Amino acid sequence: MNDFFSGDKLYGDDFSIEEISQWYDNEAEGYANLGSKDRSKYKYPYHNMNIYFGFNYLPKEIRFNNVLGLGSAYGDEFLPILNRIDAITILEPSDQLNVLKIGNITPNYSKPEINGKINFENEVFDLIICFGVLHHIPNVSYVLSELARVTKRNGYILLKEPIHTMGDWNKPRRGLTKNERGISLNYFRNILAKNNLKIVKESLCDCAFLYRLFGKVVKRDSHLFQRLDRFFSKLFKWNYHYHRKNNFQKIAPSAVFYVLKK
Repeated sequence: MNDFFSGDKLYGDDFSIEEISQWYDNEAEGYANLGSKDRSKYKYPYHNMNIYFGFNYLPKEIRFNNVLGLGSAYGDEFLPILNRIDAITILEPSDQLNVLKIGNITPNYSKPEINGKINFENEVFDLIICFGVLHHIPNVSYVLSELARVTKRNGYILLKEPIHTMGDWNKPRRGLTKNERGISLNYFRNILAKNNLKIVKESLCDCAFLYRLFGKVVKRDSHLFQRLDRFFSKLFKWNYHYHRKNNFQKIAPSAVFYVLKK
């Protein structure tokens, strides 16, 4: 396990199809079962984060004719740029996280293939959004290569993922699904380079200790909180560890937000 906890190798990335299938069965309804399946009570908490670290770096003049969301559930993440989107396709394993409309757009829902293949031709989508999904998937490098394949030339991919282990995934962890684990920063950089994806912006973010410092006076999804998050993430990036062994090592960014261009 030392290779995995060091971040040099990613647990699950070399699994057989049988191991991937078992993982998929465990994760398909994992997020829904953590408390997201009641649409009437669900509130999406990341709009300003997505705008500040992601959507603000997309060219303002571009309209997106065909957009793909990987694991986008109810599709809330599209709302800040919905007026610039013509069509939405969502790859979603859960049967409980679907909606008939996202604003005025009727989304096309499709089940992801267990092996990670995306059943579309090359260069179909102008924009792909994948927020907090890859760390639930075993074969991350293959799925990322598929995302790159179906992105149009000069199209964009937005990724947001945890970059720490999220604890020891061999043991039950409160508030997490069975298999999820973060993806190390070096591993991310390597697989993005292999897929010839240009990094428009790499933002370290999600300094968890900020919630204790400012959580009672600054709303987490406010613009001010994102500015504080960026500042402290830069300030403490020297303390980043993939597998954090004590509370001091948690004083560091715990996620990365990528704006990528093909």
